[in-house]
Formats: sequence, C-alpha cells, structure tokens
Amino acid sequence: MNLKSHLIFTLYTIYGILLKVVASKGKARGISGQHPLVQNVTVTEGGTANMTCRVEYNDNTSLQWSNPAQQTLFFGDKKALRDNRIELMHASWSELTISITDVTLTDEGMYTCSLFTMPVRTAKAYLTVLGVPEKPEIDGLTKPAMEGDHITLTCMTQGSKPAADLRWFRNEKEVKGAKEVNASGKTFTVRSSLQLHVDRNDDGVAYTCKVDHVALSQTPQQATEVLEVHYAPRVQIINSLAVPQEGQYLKLECVSKGNPSPDPVMWTKDGGELPDLDRMIVEGRELTFTSLNKTDNGTYRCEAGNHLGTSSAEYVLYVYDPNALGQRGTDHALIGGVVAVVVFVTLCSIIVLGRYLARHKGTYLTNEAKGADDAPDADTAIINAEGNHAHAEEKKEYFI
Repeated sequence: MNLKSHLIFTLYTIYGILLKVVASKGKARGISGQHPLVQNVTVTEGGTANMTCRVEYNDNTSLQWSNPAQQTLFFGDKKALRDNRIELMHASWSELTISITDVTLTDEGMYTCSLFTMPVRTAKAYLTVLGVPEKPEIDGLTKPAMEGDHITLTCMTQGSKPAADLRWFRNEKEVKGAKEVNASGKTFTVRSSLQLHVDRNDDGVAYTCKVDHVALSQTPQQATEVLEVHYAPRVQIINSLAVPQEGQYLKLECVSKGNPSPDPVMWTKDGGELPDLDRMIVEGRELTFTSLNKTDNGTYRCEAGNHLGTSSAEYVLYVYDPNALGQRGTDHALIGGVVAVVVFVTLCSIIVLGRYLARHKGTYLTNEAKGADDAPDADTAIINAEGNHAHAEEKKEYFI
C-alpha cells in the first residue's frame, strides 16, 4: 500500500470515529448489535465478480470493502485503491456493492466488509476464481500407422483450476484412458494416455479427447485426430452364376480391400495366362466370359498387392451341359417320388402292427383278471386263471 492510500484510509477511519461520537448513546447501542451480511462468490477467470455487503439497520455508519491483502478498495462511495478493474456499483448506508472485472487467479482470496460501529463489525466473503482449461492437444499419432503397430495417444490440457477431467471417444463410443494430474502454481496440467493396437478396422476412425470442467459448461473443449492405417490387401472372387452352363454369360469380380488400394489386379488360368482373350474380357477387376463352353473349365486365380503384401483367391469353373442338367432333374424327381411312396407304406405298416399288438395285449390281461374275480388269495387266482385258459382252449376247439 502506497503512502497516499495509507493517508486516505487514515482519514476515512477518523471520519467514521467522528460520526460515532456525534451519534447518541442509545442509537450507538442499537447499532452495535448489527452485523454486515456477505456471500461467497465464484467466478470464471476473465469474468466479473460482484461483491455485495448489506446491513439491516445502519445509522449513518460507513461500510468498507478490503481485499485479501487488507488494502481498502472502497470506503463508502470513495475509491481508495487505484485499480481500473474495480468499480462502484451501489453505495448507501445499508449496502455497498463493488465489481471486479477481468478477474485473474491472483484476485482469489478472502475479502472483508467492515461496518464502523463501536466495536467494528466485519464479515468475510471468499472469492473463488476458476481457471479455464486450454484447448486440448493430441500427440503420439503417426500418419500413416501400420497394421499391427502399438501406439500411444496422449491428450494434454493446461491452466485448469480445479483439475479438469479428460475423456476419450472412439467415434461416438467412450473408451477409458490413463489420467495424470500435475500442479503448476495455482493451476493444473492434466494428461490422459490411450494405448492402441492398430488394425485395419481403425482406418478412418476418429479419436476425440474432450475436456470436462465446471468453467466449460457452455463451451466444451475437444480435439480430434483421424487414424490412417495402411494394411496388406485381402482378396475374394464373386461369381454371377451359381451353376454355369454352356452358352451363358459369366462375370467374375475380384474384390480386394487394402490400403493403399491394390490396383490393378492380375487374372490367370491354371497358373498361366488367359487363353482366349476374345471371349474372356478383363476390365479393371472383372473377368467376363461372353459365351461359356467346356474349354473354359479350370482354376482361375485373382491376385492383388500393395507395398505391404500380396493376396490371391481362386475360383474353380466347371461348365455344365444344359441337356444333362435337365435329364438329371427328371431322374431326381423320379427317385424322390419312389422314396416318398416307400416311406408312406412303411409308416402305414407300423401303425397297423401297433394296433394289432395293443388289442391282443388287452385280451391277455382280461383273461388273467378273470381268475382273480372270486379267489380268496393270490395262489387261487393263478389256478383259476389257468383253468380259464384251458376252458377257453376247449371252447375254441369245440367251435372249430
């Protein structure tokens, strides 16, 4: 505090004491029971903080705001500290409100409002300044990355207070990273690392690092990097006909996927060059047969490569005779009909046999039961049952 500020503060203090002396003792007794009322304030770095001090009853006694260094900012409506960022918003006997614009981290601390009664009454309000994290940066990305590489992406943001939180996203899906926090004065430097085992599915994937912080509720910070992955090609052959026949049109397509793109592709037949280029037309990745015949039978091979490797696929072509296919279809229909009849007859025989066995089993059980109708015990029942069988046989022979 400079000499001039000390002088002003001393004068204002004397002025307050004189006001108390002039006041009546009864009123002074009433004022001594009053306390200034304040509230803690939280503001984002670079914002504006409004500090308000109120009293419910005041008899012409001055209010004063002072900063954490105990420097007087305002005594009533009189400015005591030369700081263009500090302005008077409202001054009366019951309220003193000041504003601090373009707040910095050094403004944080305990502010004091004083009511100059006898004794002096004070209230303290804490000004919290939030440090805004800087836009994050992603390091560790190699372009292009190779399939199979192990890489580490690192996201870093500085200047946050309290420490920010970093979140990773693979496209729209969140993935977990390893967080590290280091203090740097009043602010924090936060890093988060993400381990990747690169494969072809990562090609074109966007990895995003987002900063979460209380000071960024409306303007979130984030950084995004898109992976470019180089990988060897994979090849497959797609044919246009399931059962190729003589005279038909056939197209074979060599589908190859790799990065860089494997272009052009090479077609061979049975390990050598294509024999009939008049009927076998190669256009880009496609091999076209304008009219198939038996001489086209064989193994066709498609090969594609880039600087990371070569891949190939094979297709075995067998051209069918349309007439033979028609006769084979008739034979198959006849055989199918015969099999159906045999199955039907077998099922009918099983059903008839089952009904016959079930009927005779019932008759046997009934004859056994007849012996037990009037038997006093189990032995007599068996004897009666045997007698009934004998009579049954006699009756059968007599009937014949």
